[in-house]
Amino acid sequence: MSEADVAVVGAGLAGLVAARELRAAGASVAVLEARDRVGGRTLNEPLGDGQVVEVGGQWLGPTQDRIAALAREVGVDTFSTHVTGARLIEFDGRLRRYTGRIPRIGPAVLADVQQAMLKLDRLARRVPLDAPWEAPRAEHLDSQTLWSWMRRNVYTRGGRALLELATEAVWAAEPAEISLLHILFYIHSAGRFEVLLETEGGAQQDRFVGGSQLVSLRMAEELGDAVELSAPVRRIEHSSDGVLVVADGGEIRARRAIVAIPPPLCGRIAYDPPLPGYRDQLTQRMPQGSVIKCMAVYDAPFWRDEGLSGEATSDAGPAKLTFDNTPPSGSPGVLVGFLEGARARQYGRFTPAQRREAVLKGFARLFGDRAGRPDRFIERAWADEEWSRGCYGCYMPPGGWTQFGQALRTPIGPIHVWSGYMDGAVQSGQRAASEVLSALGSAVVPTG
Repeated sequence: MSEADVAVVGAGLAGLVAARELRAAGASVAVLEARDRVGGRTLNEPLGDGQVVEVGGQWLGPTQDRIAALAREVGVDTFSTHVTGARLIEFDGRLRRYTGRIPRIGPAVLADVQQAMLKLDRLARRVPLDAPWEAPRAEHLDSQTLWSWMRRNVYTRGGRALLELATEAVWAAEPAEISLLHILFYIHSAGRFEVLLETEGGAQQDRFVGGSQLVSLRMAEELGDAVELSAPVRRIEHSSDGVLVVADGGEIRARRAIVAIPPPLCGRIAYDPPLPGYRDQLTQRMPQGSVIKCMAVYDAPFWRDEGLSGEATSDAGPAKLTFDNTPPSGSPGVLVGFLEGARARQYGRFTPAQRREAVLKGFARLFGDRAGRPDRFIERAWADEEWSRGCYGCYMPPGGWTQFGQALRTPIGPIHVWSGYMDGAVQSGQRAASEVLSALGSAVVPTG
């Protein structure tokens, strides 16, 4: 049995950030990770010659200051997502090129989408980020889905189709699955709905040189032997004297524990005494999104020579969003496409060969026959990952925030539970570390 001041469950961004902050303050840490790697839902895929692409989270943008600062601290540079050239939109049976942010579709549809997004932005500003359940008319907002709101506030069929596509892109779920209050909370956290969708000036603006997982790999290098891989935690015993964390291959006795894994996975650990029903029922009400990330690799980004940026939107799919995912060196050329929400669940039941064929047919429809003949095809179905069970993150269904939101950050005795990814993961790790250090008090002396 090993001992530490703090046991951290999970070596994704949140867990590693928490462990790093704790060690910097003088606390001893032990990090237990179920996978045989660090990084959680960030994962690099080698392409050869030192080039990588990410099969998990990969982008950062304006206002995501925490992940940007952390990358700088551990020596990971960023570069801009390729946006030069025309975009494509396949909508209502027609394929069109356009430049700028506004696609060439009917003005009535565009006006409808714009007015709906402005309404959502105005509503979102009234939702407190630290307590969404305290928003004005919170129960009213939380008792309806985004779909039910859209039925009353989006007036064209095309407008509803575009907002449905946007919802799948951001939350990896369908409008009928997500609480309107959760949508508003998320929009407020970004500033505006449009920021969540845009590349330049938005959430997809920048990428990491060497891949996003490199940030976690660098933190794990700093922590050294404190990180134990292939050690899924099965049980946590806790009392006023501390915690006993039981994992495959060993046990850690600690004064406090941070469980830095998605809430649905938190509920799969056995606790003694058991979690309060209020907290456990929260884990039953925070599903993960559904995403299959697909990439086609070519000898060169041929679409650039044809005046295209590689960014496309399609209402036909199966990949409804595509981007140029070429490494910063400029080769090989990579197109990335996403199957999200209901489409991910549907195609997740296909064979890999059937998925590849369907996705490449969609790429060829958008970018020409050459796009249907890549040198390599890469995919990752995150719902099939045993220690992820979904991506990009969790969302709240109707009633989730007002009935169970207060349980999300409340410690259970010496156990602190947090969730998040990328910038949110960094923030949650920092908060958890601060909370634990406050609880440990003067017994932890900073080392410098």
